[in-house]
Amino acid sequence: MRAGELTTVWVPDERHEAMRDLSRARLAAKKDLQGKRQQISSLMLRLGRCYPGKTTWGPAHMKWLMSQKLEYREQRMVLEELLQGIRQEGERVPLAEVVTALQAMRGIDLIAAVAILAEIGDLSRFQNPRELMGYLGLVPSESSTGDKVKRGGITKAGNSRARRILVEAAWSYRYPPRVGLQKQPKVAAAPRRVREIAWKAQTRLCRRFRSLERKGKLRTVVATAIARELSAFIWAINREVMGTRQA
Repeated sequence: MRAGELTTVWVPDERHEAMRDLSRARLAAKKDLQGKRQQISSLMLRLGRCYPGKTTWGPAHMKWLMSQKLEYREQRMVLEELLQGIRQEGERVPLAEVVTALQAMRGIDLIAAVAILAEIGDLSRFQNPRELMGYLGLVPSESSTGDKVKRGGITKAGNSRARRILVEAAWSYRYPPRVGLQKQPKVAAAPRRVREIAWKAQTRLCRRFRSLERKGKLRTVVATAIARELSAFIWAINREVMGTRQA
């Protein structure tokens, strides 16, 4: 150390370690998926079963595999177990696709996208955007007495970490709609429909932010209102990605 011959070593913090865990889990899932596909292909080849279609591992190919009638019970058990494994591994991989898609949204980078999905979990379990808003505690509270209904601040129920990330992202919508140079590759990596949703979010939420400001609303209140609508666009992006994948 005195001679200055030691090299500084970067030590990852907890968030970077969490990102590594996610990345490694996805790679493991992809590897398992490829292995099971190879086992099924080898089994079908050994049995002389050739798929007549052109593209493998799509919905048509999976339907063909499930329709195969194998002579021996042991072989049927092997095939069914491998197919079940493919379905399970396939359910684990889409998280990366949703992470990529969410980064097309203004105010959401890689860390924010991963954190949102890690905190909320499967967005598909929410039937509509309002259910997600309620889960995040971004809907107004209500106090009812007889015929009187009084609206208050947001409930702050549910996951506070995800809510905080969305509120932080909401502040970026006070600026005019645009896609900066650093953001362009992330937007380009998303599917076309996701890019359209992200741009619609920019134009609407910027307009909404300025409209609420003109009405004299506190900026903190405005940012919370924008975060509530932002969660609806996130719900729509998740539905688009998962729907396209299942189609």
